[in-house]
Amino acid sequence: MSNQRQQKPTLTGQRFKTRKRDEKERFDPTHFQESIVQGLNQSGTDLEAVAKFLDSSGAKLDYRRYVETLFDILMPLKCFHNCHCFHRFQEEIKKLLLFLKGFTESERNKLAMLAGILLANGNLSAAILSSLFNENLVKEGVSACFAVKLFKSWFSEKDINSVSSGLRKVGMDSRLMELFPANKRSCEHFSKYFTDAGLPELSDFARNQQSIGARKELQKELEEQISRGDPLKDIILYVREEIQKNNISEQMMIGLIWASVMSSVEWNKKEELVTEQAIKLLKQYSPLLKAFTSQGLSELTLLLKIQEYCYDNIEFMKAFQKIVVLLYKADVLSEEAILKWYNDAHVAKGKSVFLEQMKKFVEWLKNAEEESESEEEEAD
Repeated sequence: MSNQRQQKPTLTGQRFKTRKRDEKERFDPTHFQESIVQGLNQSGTDLEAVAKFLDSSGAKLDYRRYVETLFDILMPLKCFHNCHCFHRFQEEIKKLLLFLKGFTESERNKLAMLAGILLANGNLSAAILSSLFNENLVKEGVSACFAVKLFKSWFSEKDINSVSSGLRKVGMDSRLMELFPANKRSCEHFSKYFTDAGLPELSDFARNQQSIGARKELQKELEEQISRGDPLKDIILYVREEIQKNNISEQMMIGLIWASVMSSVEWNKKEELVTEQAIKLLKQYSPLLKAFTSQGLSELTLLLKIQEYCYDNIEFMKAFQKIVVLLYKADVLSEEAILKWYNDAHVAKGKSVFLEQMKKFVEWLKNAEEESESEEEEAD
């Protein structure tokens, strides 16, 4: 019998292969950066090639996961300036904005800064803001917070005129209220939120947009009332109520009334007939115009609107003098307002034509004024 101990069997172990669905991709910003930089270097100065590379890379590289690294790479690039090839990249930005909840606050801030700068330089369209109207982002307040950072970045580069122009181009100027839930979509809430956040210019813009919207609705309603032939007393009452409700000045209102009256009919294309048609219409609605020209500035505003309208609609070029004389006789326009317009308050549009048309009537007004003054002196 052998004294030698029998060797015990040992377990060598068994390796189990991890299922692919359970594998987690390693967070490797260095590799991401190298991939992006390499692709950009290969694209060189060919902007179309750069755009194609960024678009194709979006399918392979996780822009959302590495947004901070992407920001650090793209910020110094000069190729963004005046580049029209970034439509595809813009679509990637829109997709990123839909997943803002998955970012840290720092990542959101950096993305907002990047978007604001690109918007300011014209390398992105304000259409990307549509992603912020996502119901979940709005509900949790993510959209409004992100918008604050974005607009601060935008305003640091451009003024309100540039920002408002960018918004209007894509119809975003009238949708900013959608950054808030339905129960908070008021001009008052919007203004307070952005004023408190240090963006009073955006608050003023929103108030102005609301006022423009109210005026458009008012003009539309006026046109419908005139087209229906509603009684003048009812139309005047409606206009006065709207002036009070929306705090509209008489000068602003007379412009809206003029536009509404002139838009309420289908005009004859023949020059010799359109004047007769205009005189007939304005004679009918002169009481409406008179009700809202109680101030000299309102009369002057109306005169300028008439001048611009007759210039912009060539078939009315010869009708200007007849329209003014009609409104003078209807006590809508005073001689003081007409003389003021003639001497120094007219605009450049059709100036020489309209001044020549008005020359004889103005001379008559001046003579009538001198005769009136002489009679008063004799009476004294």
